Amino acid sequence: MEAGGAMNGLLWIAQLILAGVFAVTGATKLFAYEKLVKTLESRSKSGRAGMSRLQAAVIGLLEIAGAVGVLTPAGLVSADLPAHLFILLAAGGLALLMVAAGIYHLRRQESAAPAVSLFLLAVFVIFGRWPR
Repeated sequence: MEAGGAMNGLLWIAQLILAGVFAVTGATKLFAYEKLVKTLESRSKSGRAGMSRLQAAVIGLLEIAGAVGVLTPAGLVSADLPAHLFILLAAGGLALLMVAAGIYHLRRQESAAPAVSLFLLAVFVIFGRWPR
């Protein structure tokens, strides 16, 4: 397998991981809010989740949109836009969400490692899919 093909395979794996993680976490925020709050409160030193149902729903929708966006085939994007643009925007949005998530978890004195890992994975997709 040539280097370009290997890189494309790694990028698809990264995109699949991002899509899977964000589809699940987004669905949890939308459909299992009470369970999410209980879990957050049990892990928190402050005892509060610090996230309203509306905030969780908005974040969940953004996560699901990003999950769909990083897997969108180039053929489904408008002919007026470059094929890679949709994936770049979706990965960029997920990266920004992870910056906010990292800050949220650090303020709660929790580990930000999952948010940092997903941020780095999204950045890998952005750089890998950036046109040359």
